[in-house]
Amino acid sequence: MRMILAALAVAFSGQTALAEGEGTTDLTSLMTAYDARGWEAVGRLNVGWGGMCTAALISPKIVLTAAHCLYDAGTKKVVNPASIEFHAGWRNGRASASRKVNRAVIHPDYEFTGPQGNIHVAHDLAILELQSEIRLATIEPFATGSRPRKGQNVGVVSYAHDRADSPSIQEVCHVLARRQGALVLSCDVDFGSSGAPIFAEVDGVPQIVSVVSAKAEVNGRRVSLGTNLEKPLSEMMALLNGGGGIAPRTIPVARTMTPNQPRRLNGGGGAKFLRP
Repeated sequence: MRMILAALAVAFSGQTALAEGEGTTDLTSLMTAYDARGWEAVGRLNVGWGGMCTAALISPKIVLTAAHCLYDAGTKKVVNPASIEFHAGWRNGRASASRKVNRAVIHPDYEFTGPQGNIHVAHDLAILELQSEIRLATIEPFATGSRPRKGQNVGVVSYAHDRADSPSIQEVCHVLARRQGALVLSCDVDFGSSGAPIFAEVDGVPQIVSVVSAKAEVNGRRVSLGTNLEKPLSEMMALLNGGGGIAPRTIPVARTMTPNQPRRLNGGGGAKFLRP
């Protein structure tokens, strides 16, 4: 399967443009266990044979990502959930914990049109029920929060095609606009960042307030697009709790890797997004 790519174009303010130019990369790589403390619940999502996205744990057994990550770009069909594996805290070839997927729920209003088709950001969300819970002191699931306001500072922790072996954190980017169920953000993302959690700091603690759906260009400026989260997530959780979703065609087996050092948020006094 070809690598799953974020869509490159977005209609905004009556214009459509391609994301081709160079942009800023205010990223801090989380290469060491010390750097990664507090972010181990963000992980690399391996999809099929070669596909990669970013995802985040929101409960011991539930992972949040973008819906388009679960599609084969060539066939435009949903991949077998048995081919998906979540690697929490993936760094330098090792994960704090790895799990196969028991069931996947894609938002029912999402439509996948392929890398060259129109993007559908508002409902580009999926949740994955893992084969077994991840309960380690080093991996604390993130809370989710309400949609951030225009101008609010946010940050992104993600993997990408050129930094697939360790996550990076970007601080600070901003909410530029809220349009038709989507967020337009100044965050710099690249292929592999799809599904990455977008964080806002609430009372000193990071909460996931959106998910990266696509990269784009607006009026010559590189931006990223994030999904609405609160209502779509509650709708998907209702489907999962009601027995809905896509089950794998084979029963996966969980693998647990050696955990990293104990979780501690930056500075020991709540999380903040680090500037490089």
